Amino acid sequence: MKNFITVGTRIAGAALFACAAAGPVQAATCEFRPNAPDQHLVVRGDTLWDISGKFLEHPWCWPQVWGMNRDEIRNPHWIYPGQIVYFDRKTGRLTLNKPGSDDADGIAGTTRLSPQIRTEGLGVDAVQSIPSGVIEPFLSMPLIVETNELEAAPRIAAAEEGHVYIGKDDKVYVRGALNGGTSFQVFRPGNALRDPDTGRLLAYEAVYLGTAKLRTEAKPGVDVHTFTVSSSKQEMGVGDRLLPAPPTPIRNYVPHPPERPVAARVLSSYSGVTYAGQNQVVSINRGSLDGLDVGAVLQLYHFGKTIADPGGSKGLFGLGKTMIKLPDEQVGTLFIFRVFKHVSYGLIMQTTQPVEVGDVAKSPE
Repeated sequence: MKNFITVGTRIAGAALFACAAAGPVQAATCEFRPNAPDQHLVVRGDTLWDISGKFLEHPWCWPQVWGMNRDEIRNPHWIYPGQIVYFDRKTGRLTLNKPGSDDADGIAGTTRLSPQIRTEGLGVDAVQSIPSGVIEPFLSMPLIVETNELEAAPRIAAAEEGHVYIGKDDKVYVRGALNGGTSFQVFRPGNALRDPDTGRLLAYEAVYLGTAKLRTEAKPGVDVHTFTVSSSKQEMGVGDRLLPAPPTPIRNYVPHPPERPVAARVLSSYSGVTYAGQNQVVSINRGSLDGLDVGAVLQLYHFGKTIADPGGSKGLFGLGKTMIKLPDEQVGTLFIFRVFKHVSYGLIMQTTQPVEVGDVAKSPE
């Protein structure tokens, strides 16, 4: 089946699929696999990461071999099931245009339509970057609450008479500034996240409880707003906090290195396990203020320990031991999908060993 796109989208797509003419199209680390196939038929269920891994040693190099700039990474034009990704060995690039063909559009299997055709459905069936089902729960709820947000967030001040625990369809009374909001998520502050290097409090993990909708705003002489609990994941109680429901999360991200060097440490495993493996979520102590954005890729390393050198000098009068620092050992790749000011959440894409709190996450080398 052909993919129908408007003229404007066609131009954007052509820009994505065209590689830069001058200079090498990939960095030294962006090498094609020795056994890379000549082509791959895109099928439903494929992810951008999976497809990249069929051709490239490092799947996060995808944008470089397609010649994408930063704007195209933030707002890409996707590929769809039924299309074929070709490896043009002569030019050393990936393309949707069969090598040697003269497709002027540069996008195989597309039909040009007039601009007035609707475009709101564009991208719905597009190939996603990573398995969406794994991270979906993390996209629609607050994971991190900055310390200053706790002080300003509205709170449940009272429940209906006789209600100790609050659940779906219950009425609650909320005190605090709503700032025009009507739909809120209810949370309870969880674990404190501290920087493992400095000990500084970065934020709190939020325990997501459910949602609440404004029923009646406080009138003159009344101190509280009346809300109804729309959904309940866990029982709510007096003192729990409300945050405005976030906008629809961005899912059209593309894997790419951070815009500037990042050196981070793993703060926690969201599942609460000691060791995290592939397709599990961890948090790190770097965020948007450190140059991270959605889609950034980091390499994971076990933090090199400092140990005593059994054959080293024992110091003055034979006392003490010589300590040596072991190198960090690479164990996996982390795909950042949710970014806050000081903390980010990432999905472990590949790992040779379990990832644990304290491990290093830094820009690809």
